[in-house]
Amino acid sequence: MLLELADYLANYEGFFRVFQYITLRAILATLTALVISFVVGPKMIERLARHQIGQVVRDDGPQSHFSKAGTPTMGGALILVAVGVATLLWADLSSRYVWVVLITTLVFGLIGFADDYIKLVRKDPKGLIARYKYFWQSVAGLGAALWLYFTASGPAETQLLIPFTKGVAIDLGVLSILFTYFVIVGTSNAVNLTDGLDGLAIMPTVLVAGALAVFAYSAGHANFASYLLIPHLPGVGEVTIICGALVGAGMGFLWFNTYPAQVFMGDVGALALGAALGTIAVTVRQELVLFIMGGIFVLETVSVILQVASFKMTGRRIFRMAPIHHHYELKGWPEPKVIVRFWIITVILVLVGLSSLKIR
Repeated sequence: MLLELADYLANYEGFFRVFQYITLRAILATLTALVISFVVGPKMIERLARHQIGQVVRDDGPQSHFSKAGTPTMGGALILVAVGVATLLWADLSSRYVWVVLITTLVFGLIGFADDYIKLVRKDPKGLIARYKYFWQSVAGLGAALWLYFTASGPAETQLLIPFTKGVAIDLGVLSILFTYFVIVGTSNAVNLTDGLDGLAIMPTVLVAGALAVFAYSAGHANFASYLLIPHLPGVGEVTIICGALVGAGMGFLWFNTYPAQVFMGDVGALALGAALGTIAVTVRQELVLFIMGGIFVLETVSVILQVASFKMTGRRIFRMAPIHHHYELKGWPEPKVIVRFWIITVILVLVGLSSLKIR
């Protein structure tokens, strides 16, 4: 939106050409989302508290969580507002990549909102029935996958790049639709499972989004893509703006979500953020790198799968409680220790993922 205005003003004043640079607009999107979070956050928390839209704590969970009961939830709506406004202001809205990421993120946010609303406002602890929840996630994920496949402008957009190799890629063809679907829906649910402690999910999301910004900018820049031996995807550089908005909104939300949290994001935030990361990774063709950088999300998901499978097959549990962050809490780790250590692991994994740009 503001890019079009800047392009018009550049006809009269050359200074406005500076806004053509993606790097500057990404920085401005980050700052815009951050400021929106700081301004809107307190008002949103106050309103959620006034309407008693608070966290429901499981009876079988760690005792340290009982004090969290009633903490305002659905704060993820703040992230969506900040990301949406910042993206619309600073991104090139003619980019199909921008729209597929933004729309997918918002649709998953709506699914999460419906789940939160049923649980917290209607006081139905079951929330959105699981099969309906997965159905609408599937519709949204498959819709994004089909759109990306049928609008692909070259073979690189349906290939699976193998990190740490020189030009090795698997041509998925029509199977890329199914793969994209699983990446988006899987990442959405993985982030949702991770969102169980104060700040545990949002900081890894910020770190991964920041790293994906590097991949998006590099893939969209012909010279950088050629130098780094990655596919050049014209126009995908605009996704850097959304990544910046995610970083700014995430840091703004963390201001209120850090231990002890004043607000929780709820499914409206977790499902949306996961879908955003998955869709961005697909657009920049770095799905496998996403699995590396988002290793904490993968670990949390695998811990739940193993726990359920073990209990059904043997009647025994592998962990004291799943997802795995609760296991460490029940072992006696203070909540801040679990959170910060998972953050440190994410920093390491993100650096490993970024190193794939040069180590081949």
